[in-house]
Amino acid sequence: MSSIQIVAYIALFVGGGALFLFVNLLVGKLVRPSDPHEEKLEIYECGEPTIGSSFVQFDLRFYVVALLFLIFDVEVAFFFPWATVYGKATHLKDPALVKVENGELTPAAQGLYRELGVPADALPRGENLSNAAIEQQASQLALFAFLDIAAFFAIVLVGFAYVWMRGDIDWVRAVSRDEPQRRRAPPAEPAEEPQEPALV
Repeated sequence: MSSIQIVAYIALFVGGGALFLFVNLLVGKLVRPSDPHEEKLEIYECGEPTIGSSFVQFDLRFYVVALLFLIFDVEVAFFFPWATVYGKATHLKDPALVKVENGELTPAAQGLYRELGVPADALPRGENLSNAAIEQQASQLALFAFLDIAAFFAIVLVGFAYVWMRGDIDWVRAVSRDEPQRRRAPPAEPAEEPQEPALV
C-alpha cells in the first residue's frame, strides 16, 4: 500500500466522520422543537437548583478520587499488551506446537512471530531454526516479560499502599482519622439528671 493510498484512506475516514457529525447536528436542529422559556433556559447542574454564586470552592475529594481512578485505570491498561506478548511467548515455547517442518517455520509459528511484531526478515533462520532453539528464545522472552510485569506491578502496589496510608481513598478523612481514638477512649458515663424537689 502506497503512502498516497494511506493518505486517501485517512482523508476519506476524516471526511466521513465530519459529514456524519454535520448531518446529525443539522437533522437535530431541523427536527427538535424550539420552546425557549425561563425555566428551560436556567442553568442545570445535576438536577439541583442553582443557589448562590458559582464561585464556590469545589470539594477537593472529587478531584482526588478522579485522579486516582485515572492513574490506576491507565496503569491497569498496560496489562493488556503485556498479556498478549506473554501469551504468545508461552504458546511459542510449548513443545506440543510444531515450529519447524522441512527446514522451514510452520505457518502457526510464523503467525505467532507476526503477532509478536517480528518482521519477516528477522525470523529465525539457519542454526537458530530448530524447535529447541525457538523454545529457548520464547522461554527467555516469557521470563523477561514476567519479570517486567512483576516490577511494574510492584511499583503500582507501592503507589497504591502510599495512597492508602495517606488516607486519600477515605472519603471523609477527618472521621476515619479520629476513628481509632474514639475506639480507645473509655465510654463516657451518662450525666445524672437533676431530681425535682419533693413537694411537701
